[in-house]
Amino acid sequence: MPTHEVLNQAPPLQGYDPLACDLALLDGLRREGAGWAETEVGAFARRTASPEVVAWGFQANENRPRLCTHDRFGTRIDEVEFDPAWHELMRLSIGSGVHSGPWRDPREGAHVARAAKMLLVSQAEAGHGCPISMTYSAFPALQRQPDLLDEWAPRIVSLDYDARMRPPVEKRGALIGMGMTEKQGGSDVRANTTRAEPLGSGAYALSGHKWFCSAPMSDAFLVLAQAPRGLSCFLLPRWTPDRDRNHFHLQRLKDKLGNRSNASAEVEFDRAWARLVGEEGRGVTTILEMVNHTRLDCVIGAAAVMRQALVQAIHHCSHRRAFGRRLIEQPLMRAVLADLAIESEAATILMMRLARAYDRRSAEEAGFRRLGTAVAKYWVCKRAPAMVAEALECLGGNGYVEESILPRLYREAPLNSIWEGSGNVICLDVLRALQKEPQARDALVAELRLGRGADRRLDVALDQAEAQLESPDESGARRLVESLALALQGSLLVRHSPQAVAGAFCATRTAGDHGYAFGSLPAGIETGAILERAWPE
Repeated sequence: MPTHEVLNQAPPLQGYDPLACDLALLDGLRREGAGWAETEVGAFARRTASPEVVAWGFQANENRPRLCTHDRFGTRIDEVEFDPAWHELMRLSIGSGVHSGPWRDPREGAHVARAAKMLLVSQAEAGHGCPISMTYSAFPALQRQPDLLDEWAPRIVSLDYDARMRPPVEKRGALIGMGMTEKQGGSDVRANTTRAEPLGSGAYALSGHKWFCSAPMSDAFLVLAQAPRGLSCFLLPRWTPDRDRNHFHLQRLKDKLGNRSNASAEVEFDRAWARLVGEEGRGVTTILEMVNHTRLDCVIGAAAVMRQALVQAIHHCSHRRAFGRRLIEQPLMRAVLADLAIESEAATILMMRLARAYDRRSAEEAGFRRLGTAVAKYWVCKRAPAMVAEALECLGGNGYVEESILPRLYREAPLNSIWEGSGNVICLDVLRALQKEPQARDALVAELRLGRGADRRLDVALDQAEAQLESPDESGARRLVESLALALQGSLLVRHSPQAVAGAFCATRTAGDHGYAFGSLPAGIETGAILERAWPE
């Protein structure tokens, strides 16, 4: 019934160029060694913002995965059915090498280019990033077992998405999942009870369970189990060498707060056939090769959620009018949006610097990678939920309904802080690295000091962070890691971002001239320059 005309509503945010509009990401791509990939990443960026891909994101989350334990004849199959939109998203990311780019073409900047792609596609839909991330991260762990790597690498790096549940020798491409945590242990994986019985020639029979199995539709899984010499890492395929279904049984899919397009499962192993990866008894060390890369992806995922929340808020406020002016023209809203933009750029610049550390093999970069990844994982992922909540509020009631992407982002925001080690686990890992790996401490401090002299407020924060490093203790670990993260973000911003952004960060984050809520900025912040950089359109 035509009772009124629809006015003063923002159009859908789609069909724009997410790379050209994200100067922090574009600058980072060029600065951190992946300028050669700009054309390719730009084309991929525009594809992720197309109406079709945006629609896939909504469809994949509205139509959740479905567990199929048996076929219609009663035969156990343990499969997961996904909406066709999920498969299109997977085909897009795999076809663009987001799951394997640095392993296919290990040139300088490959991890940086891949990080940029991961951030861009995660803004369209985050859930499918789980199997993408797991497959990317499994490769360095498999490098500890060259015969397994030779067998699986061609399918892992393939650009063909092959979702069929078939033996790997019959497939064009393969996905790798992971299962570490159990009911009784969670992050304390040394409490795992899953047993591994040697069968000879590097093969084992695994019996037990996993409380969270990531990407259960995958072709193989890196898992931990107790072998005769202690906790060990194994590659457990869905099919045995005889092309029989392995005794890998899906018990149920988790009913999660967010990340709904992606399946996470409880699984049981009934003498499932698996191969040892690395040395027996050295499972944690082996699988950490995978975990360090998935932690990088947690930082990327959190930065992606933050960026998408920011651009949705700016887009809405650029079109919505109230009290005679557009929202973005009103000083109080400008303060909120500028504060969100500062937070987003700080996350992006840190994420891109971390990705560069994964490209470079020097001892200094390895040390920085070891501590920097943990510090960034803790802080960037912690900041995402509060930032998304504030961005949602910028849209008012429009942001609280499911037709908006903001509710999905809000449910997604806490996840990266939990995946691959929740806050306390990460802080304890930082303490462990500081105690056992002095070269990692030295590398992080060297990176921090590169920002000295640019802003006196940052210099004070750097002094305080270094002082805390002298006597770290468990009860103060969160305070230490937070101070290191802020000092690191500040050091990067004063070197690489415009003064308007870097100065505002130093005033509000390192000097503490800020209230408890986003938008409580001190006088003198150049909100116009910050917003122009965050959204050049």
